Amino acid sequence: MDLIQTLGVALGASWTAGINLYATVAMLGLLQHFKLAELPGGLHVLDNWIIIGIALFLYTIEFVADKVPYVDTIWDAVHTFVRVPAGAILALAATTNLHPTVQIVALLLGGGLALTTHGTKATARATANLSPEPVTNWTLSIVEDVLAIGAIALAAIHPAAILVVIAIFLLIFLWIAPKVVRRIRRMMATMRAFLSGRAMAEASYK
Repeated sequence: MDLIQTLGVALGASWTAGINLYATVAMLGLLQHFKLAELPGGLHVLDNWIIIGIALFLYTIEFVADKVPYVDTIWDAVHTFVRVPAGAILALAATTNLHPTVQIVALLLGGGLALTTHGTKATARATANLSPEPVTNWTLSIVEDVLAIGAIALAAIHPAAILVVIAIFLLIFLWIAPKVVRRIRRMMATMRAFLSGRAMAEASYK
């Protein structure tokens, strides 16, 4: 693979990891296993049925959690600490055969891309929860799954094309970034309040 192709897979994987990490890992492993794509660098280790199986199992849990109002917001808040570093790790793993400078740049960009998609998704889901009906959550969840699976397949099979998609997304993200940042801060505050309340409840119980 040349540099553009490798970066396409690296950044594409990071980008989709922010939307659905487990679907991303499972898809990459399946694409490599069935010889539908050749993954760069250390990503070839994903061609392992243990990794694929665990990813599919966690994806199944997320598939359900994502469709329950407010449960999806808590799930997203917790996964702020999972999707973002995982996106950075996937980008780094894809570039292990390249110069260390490229690896560091990929690591930083990967984490940043995962944060942008995760933040955008979390904001959209939290906003959807303001509506009492469940249809919006289901619709958003299915669209996110289709987008993540389709985008990672595109990244693995046509790496250069995903770079164009990411560039378009970033232009849109720059416009909505202030709203995303505010929403992430609120989510973090909610999560801290939840954990604090739970700790106090456990302490009073004891």
